[in-house]
Amino acid sequence: MNTVQDNLLNIKNEIAEIAKKCERDPNTIQLIAVSKTKPVEQVIEAINAAQLAFGENYVQEGVEKIQYFEKNMPNNDLIWHFIGPLQSNKSKLVAEHFDWMHTIDRLKIAQRLNDQRPKDMAKLNVLIQVNISQEASKSGVKPEEVADLVKQIVTLPNLNLRGLMAIPEIENDYDKQLNVFTKMQQLLQSLQKDYPFMDTLSMGMSGDMQAAIVAGSTMVRIGTAIFGARQYL
Repeated sequence: MNTVQDNLLNIKNEIAEIAKKCERDPNTIQLIAVSKTKPVEQVIEAINAAQLAFGENYVQEGVEKIQYFEKNMPNNDLIWHFIGPLQSNKSKLVAEHFDWMHTIDRLKIAQRLNDQRPKDMAKLNVLIQVNISQEASKSGVKPEEVADLVKQIVTLPNLNLRGLMAIPEIENDYDKQLNVFTKMQQLLQSLQKDYPFMDTLSMGMSGDMQAAIVAGSTMVRIGTAIFGARQYL
């Protein structure tokens, strides 16, 4: 059985290989290790393998891990990404503890995060989640509504709008994966004409990472391939 360290090395090598094939700099693609449902012992294994960026889907679990490492590794350089759906009544915890928020899909959440971000913390980096596959059951803003939400979020002083995020419909065909991710890239490029500081595309997981990177992803979110099968709470 591979260790977390082995798995991380394999994923990073795969990212570098994909990047090389599509003539991208591997350093422009950040690996987010999705540590949801995983114990701190496995997170420590990843940290010991030089992984510093972690993604959490559940607010309380994520906050408990952040607080654990603040107490036990106070000089760490860990970056915590909230990548799950967020209920408005839990926005304060995200605003107070996380470095990134990937799943903004409405102005109300953005406003709450802005108002609840502590003044002594850096601006919260945020991404707008786009329902690029137009799934009725999936969170996210319709592609044609993204520009309006961008206009509203950029006025909020405690948020740093960095780009877009997507979780497309599960698709095993590479060409179809690439088509969907290319739509995301085109959407970001259209926004960059007016908002050149938007530099992030968070898209791609274990099953579609290659297509995401070819299409321009700057953050891939990988869990199972690093930590093994999920242990749901």
